[in-house]
Amino acid sequence: MPHTSIPAPPPAPAVSHAKAIHPLCHDCRTTRLPVTVAQGVWMHRLLRTFTALTAAAALGLTAGCSSGSGSGPGKDEREKKGEAAAASPKAAAAPHRFWVDPQSEAARQVRQWQEEGRTQDAEALKSIADQPMAVWPAGDDPAPDIEKATAGAADEGRTAVLVAYNIPHRDCGQHSAGGAHDAAYYRQWLGTFATAIGNNKALVILEPDAIPHIVDGCTPAQYHEERYELLSEAIERLKRQPNVKVYLDAGNPGWIDVASKLTLPLRRAGVERADGFSLNVSNFQGDGTVKAYGRQLSATVGGKHFVMDSSRNGKGPLAGDRQDAWCNPPGRGLGTPPTDRTGDPLLDAYLWIKRPGDSDGPCRGGPAAGQWWPDYALGLVRNAKA
Repeated sequence: MPHTSIPAPPPAPAVSHAKAIHPLCHDCRTTRLPVTVAQGVWMHRLLRTFTALTAAAALGLTAGCSSGSGSGPGKDEREKKGEAAAASPKAAAAPHRFWVDPQSEAARQVRQWQEEGRTQDAEALKSIADQPMAVWPAGDDPAPDIEKATAGAADEGRTAVLVAYNIPHRDCGQHSAGGAHDAAYYRQWLGTFATAIGNNKALVILEPDAIPHIVDGCTPAQYHEERYELLSEAIERLKRQPNVKVYLDAGNPGWIDVASKLTLPLRRAGVERADGFSLNVSNFQGDGTVKAYGRQLSATVGGKHFVMDSSRNGKGPLAGDRQDAWCNPPGRGLGTPPTDRTGDPLLDAYLWIKRPGDSDGPCRGGPAAGQWWPDYALGLVRNAKA
């Protein structure tokens, strides 16, 4: 609480048989005491000072209750706090229900540029830093990243957006190649992923590209059955957590041009047990194109809902039929900000799944896939969708 000096009272005249009263007594309104005009002014000032101090204390308590810290309450207490915070007016009034990471690369870049005097660029980059973005947990031990995100979200009564991206033979050996070295390791990793969420609220994007790479033939045929099995098991395991929504990835309309080509693969991977499917992850297809595609695909998989990545689609895809149009294309812009208030009965949310400013890979001067690239981030801001 900030220190505020209480003004000294003016000297009182001699008054016989006066009863001493604590100036902050609840009964002061009804207690009779002869006072001078000067004393009346002093008591009025004192009451105003006390009121200000009480308000400051109340604000301090509110801030303390809504701020998370690494040394704060245990996991169970955080989950209970999240349930209570979910009903708060602040959470209800927000344009979305998703958690904003105060330690994201964009947020740290804003602070660095402020310290360096690049105030204009720092202010511009807040367009990214102030938005909720998905967390992509590590492929060795996902628990620390997940626990940090879900704890922060629970403290604010919000939902963490997570991406499970560690399927064996990931990305067909391209820029994001890697993943679990075998099926047994993936099952263990996915189990750790789910357990780390606990009872907290989370929305999980399950294995971007895994299904489309089966459809386009990039993933060798001998791995198809194993992949279907792992994805189906992953949905079942994640859905054991009581507050988790799972969306199985289905690529984008610029990749698998006929939506119905995905129908059987999605069904074989267990999409009927998921909450829906995701579209446009890390891609640039426009909102209208993606929504039309999503409706077509939904009609073939039992009316399942979908979410879409709008992080970098503000200017749509790079013009022309270019093989590397997906990799750090120039001139792209931020798209529709994240929200679960879409106005579309099938579209559950616009999300920023690809974190704007993270590189697609070492192309067009960019760093390795997933590495922060501040200059590209600033370009996305400057070309943002109006």
